[in-house]
Amino acid sequence: MAKPEKHVFVCAQSRPPGHPRGSCAQLGCTAVFQTFAQQFEAGQFHGKFQLTSTGCLGACDVGPTVIVYPDAVMYAKVKPEDVGEIVSEHLQKGEPVERLLAPAGVWS
Repeated sequence: MAKPEKHVFVCAQSRPPGHPRGSCAQLGCTAVFQTFAQQFEAGQFHGKFQLTSTGCLGACDVGPTVIVYPDAVMYAKVKPEDVGEIVSEHLQKGEPVERLLAPAGVWS
């Protein structure tokens, strides 16, 4: 396996309905993950970029969340229709998508 340029983590945390923290699963993370997978396949990005579903990333109130490493950029409230922009602007061009950035407070 080649070392990827970027590694995309999509939160797939699932909690029971009514849980006080909520979860990315309740907010549509599965569709976000699937859209990334489709974009990677269509663009033949496997090997260049890595995609992983993960447990809680800690920002449950702004989910679905996505983190791109090694850039340490977290995206919040990501929808399937946002994925193409993340792929083209951030992954391919190196420019984070400002409108989707998680609030600075999630890192404190």
